[in-house]
Parts: sequence; structure tokens; C-alpha cells
Amino acid sequence: MSNKILQLKGSFKTDGNHTKPAAPNIPEKGLPVNVEHLRDLKQQLEEILKYWKSETLIGGALISVYYNKIVAKSNRMKGLLAKGNIKPNDSVRGAKFDASGKQHIFTHFVSLDILSESIYRLNECIKILDKDFNGSISHADIKPLNAKNTNYSLGISIFKAVIVDCYYVQKFNIDRESEKTNENTIVTLYKTNVKTTELLNKLGITSIDAALLDETTVRLTPDELDLLRDKAPYLIAMETVDIRKLTLTDINSASDKILTIPDPTTEPVVGVIDTLFDDGVYFHNWVEFKNMLDPNLGVDPSDYRHGTFVTSIIVDGPAFNPQLEDNCGNFRVRHFGVAKNGYFSSFSVLKAIRQIVSQNRDIKVWNLSLGSVLEINNNFISPEGAELDKIQSEYDVIFIVAGTNRPENRKFGMKLGAPADSLNSIVVNSVDFSNKPASYTRVGPVLSFFNKPDVSYYGGDGKQKIRVCSSLGEYFVTGTSFAAPWITRKMAFLIYKLGLSREVAKALIIDSAAKWNRQDNVSHSMGYGIVAKDIKDIVESPSDEIRFILTGVSEAYETYAYNIPVPYYDNKYPFFARATLCYFPTCSRSQGVDYTNTEMDIHFGRLKEDIKGKTHILSLDKNVQGDEGNIAITEESARSFYRKWDNIKHIADTIKKGSRPKSKFNADNWGLSIKTKERLQSKHGAALPFAVVVTLKEMNGINRIGDFIKLCQIRNWLVSEVNIDNLIDVQVKAEEDIDFD
Repeated sequence: MSNKILQLKGSFKTDGNHTKPAAPNIPEKGLPVNVEHLRDLKQQLEEILKYWKSETLIGGALISVYYNKIVAKSNRMKGLLAKGNIKPNDSVRGAKFDASGKQHIFTHFVSLDILSESIYRLNECIKILDKDFNGSISHADIKPLNAKNTNYSLGISIFKAVIVDCYYVQKFNIDRESEKTNENTIVTLYKTNVKTTELLNKLGITSIDAALLDETTVRLTPDELDLLRDKAPYLIAMETVDIRKLTLTDINSASDKILTIPDPTTEPVVGVIDTLFDDGVYFHNWVEFKNMLDPNLGVDPSDYRHGTFVTSIIVDGPAFNPQLEDNCGNFRVRHFGVAKNGYFSSFSVLKAIRQIVSQNRDIKVWNLSLGSVLEINNNFISPEGAELDKIQSEYDVIFIVAGTNRPENRKFGMKLGAPADSLNSIVVNSVDFSNKPASYTRVGPVLSFFNKPDVSYYGGDGKQKIRVCSSLGEYFVTGTSFAAPWITRKMAFLIYKLGLSREVAKALIIDSAAKWNRQDNVSHSMGYGIVAKDIKDIVESPSDEIRFILTGVSEAYETYAYNIPVPYYDNKYPFFARATLCYFPTCSRSQGVDYTNTEMDIHFGRLKEDIKGKTHILSLDKNVQGDEGNIAITEESARSFYRKWDNIKHIADTIKKGSRPKSKFNADNWGLSIKTKERLQSKHGAALPFAVVVTLKEMNGINRIGDFIKLCQIRNWLVSEVNIDNLIDVQVKAEEDIDFD
């Protein structure tokens, strides 16, 4: 017997951030800031100012700030590259890591006045250090300083801010891109005071309006790119080759097996963006096809193969892969052909995808099994991945993306290919039928930090392949292209047939993959794990588990509920617990490695009152992150341990033999808290939906769901079951009409 997943509806409470930022200071255990370092920084800024006085193309200065570590937003510059109401964070145009991945590098665009002001501030601080601190200042020296006991020309607050800036800043520089290529390239320029078209025209690069992807991204020919590098290499923020070679798949000869299927009725419609579709297949009535290719391009029979294979799985995959029966039924497909077999233009595909999604707003689930053989960059998201993230943020849709395949001549460890670096998408890698990474597996992470792929599924390998269909019959294939459609089917079922939001559906998929005692995949090959085959195993749980969904919207700094009832016995909680949080943040490609604009920090666990009577959540992951200004751990540790800035959070108890029930303290409930933080000044997190899937596992195998429901009702939670039994019955009856010859 299994338990139905529960939806809990009630009112979350909200609260602002009442913690006041701490006074600026270098870390207590940090090394003192000496005057020699300030002189070095001043000299660097003077040289940079001299350069930009002679180089007037952009009407200001681009300057890269090299930090000595990965820095939190609260530890970025406050006193330098600032003047009046202009804050340093407002001028950030890009962020990346150094080769080691341990240091932040930020690129700013500022006026020459601001640059001069920074030089002045450094010079004044040098005088103060020499006069009052014998050339070196420490945490203990700064702490007692205030306006009453100082009379600095800068003002005490600016003096402190500059000193703290100098503690974290290693050097200033002007970065210049110099790598050569013989391919058409998609180039993103740093945003300045001059429009991209005007800048390029000044450099002799004309007639580019049609090549613009957005206000700073443009497609350039090799000659145009060489001209840009020769005259203004400092403008290039990021670049990627336009023509992408598709990752190859292993395809065996066809069989003559023939299938039939009834005509569709009201089944949900899934979107597929791929190569062309062959309307000679047995399920052609289930597919609406539109050819988006340039009519001047020649079409080869092979151009119909890949896309048709992918769509065959979405429409009717279990019919010819009974070992992967998922009980999701059949789906109609609206299929858009945007690529030929082998090569495709990223620029053309990017333009097409936005047009397709904007004109087909009824479709919420999209499959994209196109992927590049080229590896993603460690310091920026690909144009394809960024565009998918942007579309998902704007249109309330979700993309299921193939994790891309490793060519036979490349060894394990090859990074994923675009667009498998899309953070909001669900990226799917392949496993074989022994639940091991497929031989063609490519790996994450993305931007040296984000967990990609998200999940894994069966894509065939070796002699055990996935069956697909074309007009010639069955083919036997391997590849992530054919693992992704199975997850697309599950997402379509959850969203269309069960009416769940994309946030809930994604959280359920991730949670299904992670399960209990998830082993962090250091190779980044399988993501959170292998998704369950049967949809029932995703929306139902064993009888000793209670699984429930909480949804909300971030309307303030903290969104919380301290009235989540967990049954207790003998003053103990006999449960293991796990929680998965998903949300779809707005992202900024121009910010490089600092890509996601909104952070949602999750705390979930037992409640405990401190000696002052204040209630705290003892989070499952022992989360000790403080508010901005009072962070108790380093930014690097916060990202590593608590997935800070990631759009997926998964926290869980470890199931061990001999585990004892959890102590119940002086509060009867458990609590959930979501704290929303912004990377930029804009409030991208305002009204941002989120979903949390919680699972409680009874330590003694007892079914306590009835007790849980009663307690929820007492605490004014509306409880409803997600019930798929009726849907499954309907699907079984429909499948009885399908003939297999």
C-alpha cells in the first residue's frame, strides 16, 4: 500500500530583514591592511585613468577588479569606484572566476570622474595610515573609530569602506580578449554609455542590425571579430562559436515492426524543438509540424531522423519500450524543425526559439534535444542556455534539455555542451540499464558551481538501446537526446494532467531522483540521481512515508510558516526528513559567474526556543548562514554547503541503522523559512513563486499519514490528495484500443 502525496494550503507569514548591517571592518582574524598595498592600488588606477583619457570610444572606463577570494555581495566594494549616490554594485558589467576558481574578478564601467575620485580616496587613506597607524591598520584599530574621535577629510565612513575594499581587492586591471577564431561568432560586449551598433560602426563594422541578438550581443564574421580585437579588445565580455556541431548518437538499423495508434482526442500538447519531422510515421496524426528552416537550405533525408525519433518517445514511447512503461499515457506534439542533421546556427536557433514560445503560449512543457559538441565555458553561460533561462523566466514554461553526448574520441570528463548549461531547465543525462553513467556521458558543473545535469534517465548504451520510430519502422539508438523525452513525458503529466505548477513538478522530479541517502556525485555525471520510471512512484510514497507540497510567493525578505505539524510520540519525532526547494530566478548573463539574480535560502526542521524566548528553526542541513552583514561563514563555504545562489536546494537526513527519534524541544511544530536575497539592486525576487516538497520517513515503518492529516487540519491547513488513480484507469482503457501487428 502506498500513500498519496498531499498538498498543504495555508497562509505563509512574511517579515522584513531587521538585521542592521555591521559597521565596515576587515575580518577579526584577517591580516592588517598596509600602506604599500594602497600605493600599489593607487598606481594601478592612475595608469588605468591615463589609458582611458586617451581611449575615448566608450565615454568612460572599463576596469576589472581582482579580489583575493570569492566574495559575498556584502564584501564587494563600497568605498572605491563610488561617488555620491553612485554605488559600485550599480556599475558591475560582468563577473568571472580566475583559473583556480577561488577568486572573483568583477568588471565595472565607470566615469573618469569616479576613477579620479577613487584615486583621491586612496591617496587620503595613505596619508592617514602613515600619520595615525604607522603604515598598517587592523580590525582592532578600525573598530573603535567613529566620527567623534576622528577628523578625516574623507569622513570616517568612507575611510573605513576604502580600507575594507583594499583588504579584499588584490589588484585593478584592464582585461583584453585576444583569442583568434575562423568561425562566425556570437559576441557579447560590455555595456557602456554607447549603443552596440554605434560602437561597432565607429570601428568600421557596419550592417549588423540583423545580427543583433539583444542590446549587447551580436553575431560577427571572423573578419569583423578580428577588427574588433585589433581596435577594442577590452569591449569583449564573452564569445562563443555560432556554428554548433550536433552531438552524435549511436543508431542501428531499423526493424519492420509496425505499430498503430488511435487518433488523438484531448490529450495535452508538448512542444518539441529539433530537426525536421517525418510525417510518414504511424503516429503522424498526433503531431503538428512546422518547418522553421530557411527555404534556401537543402534538405536531406537524414534531417528528418533525429527530431522524429525524439517525438516518437513523447507521443508513444512505452509502446515500443515496455521496460520503460511510465503510466503517463500518450501526448500530442507540436514539432518545430529548426536544425538540420549535423550542424546548426546557434544564432538562428536562438531567434527561432523565442518566436516559437511566444507564439505558442498554450504549451508549458518543451523538449530540446539539440546540443553542441563544444564544451561550455567556465565563466559564462552560453547564449543558448541564457536565452532558455530568460524565456522560462518570462513565459512560465519549462524546458527539458538533453545533457549532450561525448564523441568517441574524447575521454570521460568532457564538459556539457550548450544549451545544457541552462539553469532553469531540467538537464537530463543518460544512464545504462545497470544504473551507471552511460559511456558517452559528459559532465558539469556549470560556472564551476551549479549542479548540472539535474537528473539522469535511461538513454541506452552498449547492446541495450532505446527503441524509437520513423516511417521505416523501429530504430535502436543511444544518447541523452532519447533520455530527455522520458522526463518531458513525466513533466507533461504532472503539469497538464495533474494541474501542478512547474515549480512543484520540477521539485517532484528532483526529489524523485535524489531519494534517500543521496550520494553527492563528485563527477557531476548523474545530477541528483535517476528519476523513477513509474509516475506513481513520483506522486505517491511508501506507506511509511508522508510526502507533502508547500507552495508560496516571496513577498518579503522572509516567507515562513512555523505551524507545520509532525506527529510525535513519547516526546520524540520518529522521522527522517528531507526537503527540496525549486524556483525560477531571473538571470543576468552579463554578470558572468554571478548569474542568478535571486537567492532563496531554505531552513526546514524542528523548532526550538532560545533562552530569550525567540523561536528558531534547527534546519536539516545545520544551515548557519546569517543575514547580509553578519555572515558567519565565507561566501565559498555558503555556496558549497548550502548551495547559495543555486535555484535548487535539497536538504536531507542521512538514514543510518540505529538512528534514534529526534528530540522534541519546547515547540510542538516544525518550521519552514525562505529568505530571499537580491544580487542586484532590482527586486527580481519580488512575487517569485517557489515550491517545496517535504518527505517524512517513519523510523519504525509505521504509517502515520492519518495522524499527520488530522494535525494539519487542527492547525488550519487545507489538505488535499494528489490522486492519479482515475487518470491511470482512463489511460488503461485507451491503451486497450491500440493494436500491435
